[in-house]
Amino acid sequence: MTDFSLLRTESVNVSTADIDRLDALGIAKKINEQDKTVADSVEKALPAVAEGIELYAETLRAGGRVFYVGAGTSGRLGVLDASECPPTYGVSADTVRGLIAGGRRAAFESVEDAEDDPDSIVVQMKEAGFSQKDLCIGLSASGSAECVQNAMRYAHSVGAKTECVTCNTDSALIPLSDVAMVADVGPEVINGSTRMKAGTAQKMILNMLSTGAMVRIGRVRGNRMAYMVPSNKKLIDRAIRIVVDETGVAPDTAGELLARNGYAIEETIEQILNKK
Repeated sequence: MTDFSLLRTESVNVSTADIDRLDALGIAKKINEQDKTVADSVEKALPAVAEGIELYAETLRAGGRVFYVGAGTSGRLGVLDASECPPTYGVSADTVRGLIAGGRRAAFESVEDAEDDPDSIVVQMKEAGFSQKDLCIGLSASGSAECVQNAMRYAHSVGAKTECVTCNTDSALIPLSDVAMVADVGPEVINGSTRMKAGTAQKMILNMLSTGAMVRIGRVRGNRMAYMVPSNKKLIDRAIRIVVDETGVAPDTAGELLARNGYAIEETIEQILNKK
């Protein structure tokens, strides 16, 4: 049985003990002061994040998929990062998956007891056909979510690799991980409210993981979204600017060629450059 009182993410933050006596500006300043420490905590985890990026990229190169698994805020952050990969990098919706304890409803509503069901995520992994070539990334601020621990055990049982993003140096996820990324952000502004500093740290690391991996597998040209899916006016305009900047053609020409190529940016760029 986990002694939750020993978890860093459950400890008391003496710096914010007076927050209930502050005015609105004082509260905002207090939260901002604490938030400033998050990036430093993440910086200390960068060597592990770099390993995580490489394993993530290796998985995609080999035709595998990446599964983020989590509960509550951590699970929602995984769903968010996964949902951004197809429009940003042009990969299929099945390439990066976000699984949350309690299922789809839990992404929008609180289903707090779902994290205590050890099979809540494993069932979803089985339904998705999780296999040896896939990668499981466990997300849990404290590391105590049984459903995440069990998901990572299941991943190893089928021969797959695992990573974790957690905020406790003695997290139970660490020994279950091939790569463990730990951002020790310390106690929260509101004791135990890990949607705050811990959530911010996890979001920062997830940004690095998916962005870094997509860069490593060539889904970015320079720092531009060469495989972006232009699905609205703003994105079509961005696609035109990318083609113009990369090839030097006029905006009207770029727009016409993009439309002709189904708005495939990289294909349009290569077509233009090969004709020069």
